Amino acid sequence: MRLIALCLVTLLVLIQYPLWLGKGGWLRVHELDLQVAAAHEKNDEAKARNGKLASEVNDLKDGTGAVEERARLELNMIKSDEVFVQITAPAGKDASAASAPAAPPVSQASQVTAKPSGQ
Repeated sequence: MRLIALCLVTLLVLIQYPLWLGKGGWLRVHELDLQVAAAHEKNDEAKARNGKLASEVNDLKDGTGAVEERARLELNMIKSDEVFVQITAPAGKDASAASAPAAPPVSQASQVTAKPSGQ
């Protein structure tokens, strides 16, 4: 009787091995679930990026606002009826700058565009 019980326990352990550690076992399934979740997250990020790009393409195709904004920011263009004003930082230090707390030096000029007041 003891031999039969030992054989049954051994068979039970042998049957459990493929369930837990085999090719299609629970551990492998859990690992694949984690990979699938990571792939879904990556796909969602790609879909969001593609949506933003598609929106930008539609703006550039249909609207003039996006084209005008890019021309102003990237190419420093202005309209023909606008006045361009450029304000630069003074080259030398004056007395008011010496008494003020130290600020980082201004390396770029500020640019301001304004429409004439006659319109």
